[in-house]
Amino acid sequence: MTMVRSAGNGRATHRCGDCGHEVAKWVGRCPECHTWGTVTAHRPRPVTAVAAGAPSAPARPISQVDLHAARATATGVSELDRVLGGGLVPGAVVLLAGEPGVGKSTLLLEVAHRCALAGRRALYVTGEESTGQVRLRAQRTGALHDELFLAAESDLTAVLGHLDAVDPGLLIVDSVQTMSCAGVEGSPGGVSQVRAVTSALISTAKQRGLPVVLVGHVTKDGTVAGPRVLEHLVDVVLQFEGDRHSTLRMVRGIKNRFGAADEVGCFELTDDGITGLPDPSGLFLTHRDGAVPGTAVTVVVEGKRPLLGEVQALVAESALANPRRAVSGLDSSRVAMILAVIERRGGVRLAGSDVYTVTVGGMRVVEPAADLAVALAVASAAGDLLLPPHTVAIGEVGLAGEVRPVTGLRRRLVEAARLGFRHALVPPENGTQSTRRNAPDGGATPAGIRLHMVADLGTALHWLRP
Repeated sequence: MTMVRSAGNGRATHRCGDCGHEVAKWVGRCPECHTWGTVTAHRPRPVTAVAAGAPSAPARPISQVDLHAARATATGVSELDRVLGGGLVPGAVVLLAGEPGVGKSTLLLEVAHRCALAGRRALYVTGEESTGQVRLRAQRTGALHDELFLAAESDLTAVLGHLDAVDPGLLIVDSVQTMSCAGVEGSPGGVSQVRAVTSALISTAKQRGLPVVLVGHVTKDGTVAGPRVLEHLVDVVLQFEGDRHSTLRMVRGIKNRFGAADEVGCFELTDDGITGLPDPSGLFLTHRDGAVPGTAVTVVVEGKRPLLGEVQALVAESALANPRRAVSGLDSSRVAMILAVIERRGGVRLAGSDVYTVTVGGMRVVEPAADLAVALAVASAAGDLLLPPHTVAIGEVGLAGEVRPVTGLRRRLVEAARLGFRHALVPPENGTQSTRRNAPDGGATPAGIRLHMVADLGTALHWLRP
């Protein structure tokens, strides 16, 4: 018998329902995760002894473990398969979170339809809509199939009953916050209910070898709603992002036990449904005949995918005591730093001017590789100067005005050359020799594009012409 001594003496403590952090007395805000109203009283149960039991299966050498049970099956939606790492693994539980109306249900209905077309029965359980509402959406998007089963349930036991009756190859629950488990305190969507429902569905998925996709809500700041332990329980966490004023949607991997956790899939949401975008770079560029002051193009990497993005800036004389600094699609604190470097190291006067910086097409750019493009766009707008056409700018700008190297330069240059760009401003450490050394095929820079190394911001600003 293995003895396990209790960690506490039975005295009541207080625990955060989101992160599990324990404190001696009640506080309104958790000191660990800084969430309000999640700390409740908790009395640990004293554990005296645990007896060794019979294992469910004997342990065996890792080389003899069957790989077939962990082999992914493609969903039929290529952009989603890219993020998942090839498809859905039997027994895997995927959490897809996103804002209301972004298109989560439409995407998963398409996934269920593709599963039915492949001959695998799919069960779609909705707790937020009626079956008639989902049927109308499926008819509009062309997702009707006899092997796609639909049920409107909010009770976990009823969902498990449908599993026994339908015996599907894929289960979709929309959403986990609407499900309730009998015998567990709290209302649906509460910490206890969400944890109990998710744990039960995970156990069922592992026992049956059934892939399960859970739809999750998000909080005001865009994070997954519910207890933080929810993200630790599931195998894959995906974030569904998109602007209501744009048709572009992105599925971003946050956690993935079966593949890369930084991949991104791009989709276009229309009235006829949702379709993948294998080549989305064109959405983030403005197609014009000539160059315009205040614009610069860069190449960012989302996961392993290089995407071209256009940065636009406008500098206008301000009538306010404190000039405005408006940012859209960029990190505001990083833009503020770049503006200071431009004024101090580049000699561009911005103190009495309003500065507006945006990205095209609703693109969100947060990586430092876009610093040089932001700096050139602002300097171009301030001096009414032009950056030569068919030119991309890639590089991180430091506080001393130096242009620092970035990762994945060759992938960025290949994408820029494919879309017709002929010149690239890059840091000197990422010049021709470095590119040739890191090239997978041993070649030099991609054909059709010429590198111009800029060591500092002053050198880069010399590329601006009247």
